Amino acid sequence: MTDRAPQTVDRQLPTEESRDLLALVREIAQREIRPLASDEEEAGRFPREVFTLLSESGLLGLPYAGEFGGGEQPYEVYLQVLEELAAARLTVGLGVSVHSLACHGLAGYGTKEQRGAHLPDMLGGGLLGAYCLSEPAAGSDAASLSTKAVRDGDDWVITGTKAWITHGGVADFYTVLARTGVPGPKGITAFLVPGDAPGLTAAVPEKKMGMKGSPTAQLHFDGVRVPDARRIGDEGQGFTIALAALDAGRLGIAACAIGVAQAALDEALAYALGRKQFGHPIADFQGLRFMLADMATKIEAGRALYLAAARLRDAGKPFSRQAAMAKLFCTDAAMSVTTDAVQVLGGYGYTADFPVERLMREAKVLQIVEGTNQIQRMVIARHLAGPETR
Repeated sequence: MTDRAPQTVDRQLPTEESRDLLALVREIAQREIRPLASDEEEAGRFPREVFTLLSESGLLGLPYAGEFGGGEQPYEVYLQVLEELAAARLTVGLGVSVHSLACHGLAGYGTKEQRGAHLPDMLGGGLLGAYCLSEPAAGSDAASLSTKAVRDGDDWVITGTKAWITHGGVADFYTVLARTGVPGPKGITAFLVPGDAPGLTAAVPEKKMGMKGSPTAQLHFDGVRVPDARRIGDEGQGFTIALAALDAGRLGIAACAIGVAQAALDEALAYALGRKQFGHPIADFQGLRFMLADMATKIEAGRALYLAAARLRDAGKPFSRQAAMAKLFCTDAAMSVTTDAVQVLGGYGYTADFPVERLMREAKVLQIVEGTNQIQRMVIARHLAGPETR
């Protein structure tokens, strides 16, 4: 890692409060997160104490209502917080995004009694959440999920397996989508399941290319009993709830991707200014200067795209198409920028002595999670040309 501090992004923030918030986030990121990121990722260590600190600092519930312990921040601000956290360590930035996704269903579709009972602890009480939609045989085709929830008096009994669950096995609560009715999207219902529910177990975490500090695991539901009071929304409304959450979640992934790309550019620029060849800093050579310029342009374009989508959401306007575009562009940009950062560092970029090789490995997963980039293209095309006729 270079000794040079990362660049401070020139952010257009709506209020003095939001500027103070971003300053706090940068301070936490530079003091508590970034210095340990490479070593802890290599060791596969999940930083639960960081999430506790973020909760105590009011950073786990930023986009939610203040009456339930949230920060009442617009998405325009919340996403820039995610970007700063992801630039310091993707395990943390993406973890906050996933936690927010897990809160989305209850915050948006729960009854007032449910929100009052659960949201304060979920948003600011030190709890950590996870989101359970995907299954071993239902990834991109989420509407075909087979985990079942069967009514038994005042309870539901959930049986099945969820896959690719970020925070699987360490979360305190799970938002779970299960089939309660007919095949297809109309037969799915959402539930809030405690992490210590009897019959709920986590498999050994997946061995991943990157994000080794973030546990990703299958969850097995063996007759997990959940009271009807923990059903979110109406029976059969679960897929609608899931899609609404994913639109918001895709913006979170876009912001995290720009954070990773910004971190890679910072490292590449610092190295290029300090490394000398043929008697000059390599940043003097036009071929490399053009690479840095292209990297910076992709980052600025991605940031503008996700913020434009966020402002639509904050204004209460449709933003699904723009969210898919932001997720697609920003994650592709992150993959490109991190790859170029490795090239700028040359042989050193291929070693673990510098973080750019880790950033490149981490960028790849962002093209896959919250809907692959091929799915994003399908979503965008449907908005442009309508549903497929085949």
